[in-house]
Amino acid sequence: MSTPIRRTPARQSAAVLTSARQRGEGVRAGSASARSTERAFLELQSRIGNRAATAVVQRARDTAGGSAAENGDASAAAKKKNYRDRIAGLLDRFKKNLEPIDTFVKGFQTPTNAGFTQQAAVAANEGLKHSVAASGTSAASGNLLTEAAGTVVNGMDAYKNLKDAKKHETGAGHHTAKKKAKTKGADTVVGAAGSASYSAAVAKEVTKIQKAADAAVASEVSGVASASVGAVKGMRSVIRVGGAARKYKQVKKLGDPHLVHAGSLARLNESREQANWAAAEAYVALDAYWNHEGQGLEHVSEAIDAAWEAMGEARDAAQSLQRAERDVEKLSKAQGYAKKKQLTKIGKETVGGGGESVKAAAGVVTAVAAGTAGLASNPVGWGLAGAGAGLVLGVTMYKALRAATKRYEEAHHPERWAPEGETPAEAASRKDSLKHALKFWKKVSKGERQAMAREIYALAAGPEVSGSGSTTAEMRESARALLIALKSGPAKHKLEPDAWADSLNDPSRSAGWIKEIAEQLASG
Repeated sequence: MSTPIRRTPARQSAAVLTSARQRGEGVRAGSASARSTERAFLELQSRIGNRAATAVVQRARDTAGGSAAENGDASAAAKKKNYRDRIAGLLDRFKKNLEPIDTFVKGFQTPTNAGFTQQAAVAANEGLKHSVAASGTSAASGNLLTEAAGTVVNGMDAYKNLKDAKKHETGAGHHTAKKKAKTKGADTVVGAAGSASYSAAVAKEVTKIQKAADAAVASEVSGVASASVGAVKGMRSVIRVGGAARKYKQVKKLGDPHLVHAGSLARLNESREQANWAAAEAYVALDAYWNHEGQGLEHVSEAIDAAWEAMGEARDAAQSLQRAERDVEKLSKAQGYAKKKQLTKIGKETVGGGGESVKAAAGVVTAVAAGTAGLASNPVGWGLAGAGAGLVLGVTMYKALRAATKRYEEAHHPERWAPEGETPAEAASRKDSLKHALKFWKKVSKGERQAMAREIYALAAGPEVSGSGSTTAEMRESARALLIALKSGPAKHKLEPDAWADSLNDPSRSAGWIKEIAEQLASG
């Protein structure tokens, strides 16, 4: 029997139609209300005038823009800081663009001028003297421009880092900023003295061109200024050599990690062997249960669980040993790199400081000769000046070549020093890599030093930091001892040992710590 079809009651249909009609009337009423509002506004505009209507709209705009004005006031300081950073960046690039010319002047033009000056003095050739003086004026002017630009940049960097050191009262950020502020401050003072020395050199050459009566006095003043600046730079090099030597000794005292951690590696290896024996015994017991009939399934299940657990413990023990061995290799490599950096710094500062000291001696000889024999050229002074310029030029060329090589590797082999677990950038072609290497105004941001800083931090960081949870306590202590040897310990950070350890266990401070370690690897 089929189910009867139910019809919708007529009352319900009528109710639906009535509701729809009411909604339509409501919409028409709303539209009429909107039209009436529009007519009222037009009437208001016609009665009061466009000026009043404009005032109403302007008040609404002012209300909406109030918060924007407050936000603008809040960001004024950030904009000011951004402008200052941009100006400092432009000046720094301008100075680095001048450095190749400055290197050529110091290493070639100035010694060549010295040789021609000596020849002109012996031959009493006034025309050659005039030409050499003009060349000397241009050379000293170029040195002055480069030194002055560098002085301004260093002063701005010192001010910026001093503010950062005050903002970060403790920790890695404070120590990094404070150290850079002191270094840049000293560079500013030395740069100002160097600018004064080059100004005296310009005045000396100008008096030679004009054949002024006080040319001997100008030569004496220039010689004294050059000697003073050379002596200051030589003394700074001695101080830096001492700092690098002390840091080298502190790192060397830590000992070879392979020998220091030989005992812990032996214990981990013993644990691995015991775990392997336990796993083997568990499998023998399991085989015995399978081979003997009449054993219940309950005993077989227990044997399987025991074998599975023993196999897991053996696997964990093997992984712990492998991880410890890799960490020992990483720590050994990091210590070797730190010692190599300090030895390199000692060599560069010794040669560069020796060149500055020789130049200082040349300035003394020049000043004495000018004071006793007028403008008579002294071959000893010119010889010392040439030797000093050669030493300084050698160090400068070495630094430039090393920096260019690192920039080339950064572009052509980005996978070499890429962070662990991060996809490296696409390698550039040889042509593009060479172009990047010639950009001498750019610093290396992804090189070996940065990679070593990440390795050291990963070993020294606490278990809360990603990738450091499996590091053994002995390895973590050795890595933190390396940080102390690199002058990044609690005393340098103005922290108690516990607070210093907590900062190493804070993932939010990872970037600051890596930057701090990279700076300490480079400095003495």
